[in-house]
Amino acid sequence: MLNITRKLPASTTPADVKLVLPFQLRNKSRLRTTLDTGEEVGLILERGSILRGGDLLLAEDGRVVEVVAEPETVSTVRASEPLALCRASYHLGNRHVALQIGSGWVRYQHDHVLDEMVRGLGLAVTIEEAPFEPEAGAYGGHSHSALAPHALG
Repeated sequence: MLNITRKLPASTTPADVKLVLPFQLRNKSRLRTTLDTGEEVGLILERGSILRGGDLLLAEDGRVVEVVAEPETVSTVRASEPLALCRASYHLGNRHVALQIGSGWVRYQHDHVLDEMVRGLGLAVTIEEAPFEPEAGAYGGHSHSALAPHALG
């Protein structure tokens, strides 16, 4: 099994292969998974590492691996009225929900209870398949913008 042990700084180095993962698995620093080629790899990164779509990793054999945010089921809330979107974001954040924030919209991992809460605030919710790249949080630095066996054993 090939091991991937470090992140590379942002660069123009082209990737040799891709690692496609949903957000839940991009939060793990220890992971057994497969590359887009089907090759099994062990991800062994510094604890607390969060991978973002577009990140580059270095495999022990020298190959550069590009992280790709896998599309997953998300709920997207759009609003033309900024105050309504702020209210929804406040209530979602008050429940410690990770949010991806865009111009005129917010997105979270799909949850029918949260969808109903947001609808109760008078907003429409669209359930869709899209990459999920939530904000890193106040202390997590900047951000960019359920599957086969994935736990190392």
